[in-house]
Amino acid sequence: MFTRKRSLWLFLLPGLAGLMFFYVLPFIGGIWYSLTDGSYKNSFVGMRNYLNIWNNTMFRLGLKNTMELSAICAPLIWLLAFLTASLLMRIRPQGVFFRSGILLPYLMPSSAMLLIWLVIFDYGGVINRLVVLLGFEKVKWLEGSALRTPIILLFVWKNLGFATVIFLSALQEVPEPLYEYARLEGAGFLKQTFGITLPLIIPSAFLVMILEWINAFKIFKEVYFIGGAYPDESVYTLQNYMNNMFSKLNYQNVTTAAYSFAVIVFALFGILYFTQRRLLKRLG
Repeated sequence: MFTRKRSLWLFLLPGLAGLMFFYVLPFIGGIWYSLTDGSYKNSFVGMRNYLNIWNNTMFRLGLKNTMELSAICAPLIWLLAFLTASLLMRIRPQGVFFRSGILLPYLMPSSAMLLIWLVIFDYGGVINRLVVLLGFEKVKWLEGSALRTPIILLFVWKNLGFATVIFLSALQEVPEPLYEYARLEGAGFLKQTFGITLPLIIPSAFLVMILEWINAFKIFKEVYFIGGAYPDESVYTLQNYMNNMFSKLNYQNVTTAAYSFAVIVFALFGILYFTQRRLLKRLG
């Protein structure tokens, strides 16, 4: 047994070496870089860089919008993915086609999706034609604060399939006799969901939430392609700020903003982790 475990390290070593060299070491080295002034002397300035960016209006705006957009997108995807997976489980085996089709947006190139979205939400596009048919005035979806709507919908549409597949794999492990017994006792969908489904798939449910929250922090790509480097203030994200600082060769601000955000992310995931542990202990 020991020999078998020791031999596994030979297969893991190349991946671990790449992880250490390209991720862990640069991450550790960047901490020192964020505490220097960026001059040729690379003088130590302590927390001055952190104080500067936290006093920067655009940094605070980007951080606020990033947290708001992630707080909207991640729970929304989680809820829609769970409902979609539950529906697909109820219509199996007829739902095989939909299970395959729901992953198509996740596999599509981002550039193609963005072109489709720009056409749909154009001032003379499909969405505004539906708005006019309903008796309302056209909306400039690609300008101002209205830009949040197409960006959120695009992000949800693209990432919904992946989350649904994870939920499907978890739901398939729930014993069917439990639902049959619950139906005999008169339990409806909500009682079955909160009494059977969710308690039995807590690890997968938290995995989906964490993955989607990580993805939501990457919403910059959609914002950048639709709104550009300097979009409306309602969708100006932290990644916009870091991208603009990078283009100005202000690497100190880039690294300092990145580590400030990393602390927030680690704290958030720590809260999610301990929440999962407490739920599992209650149910265990």
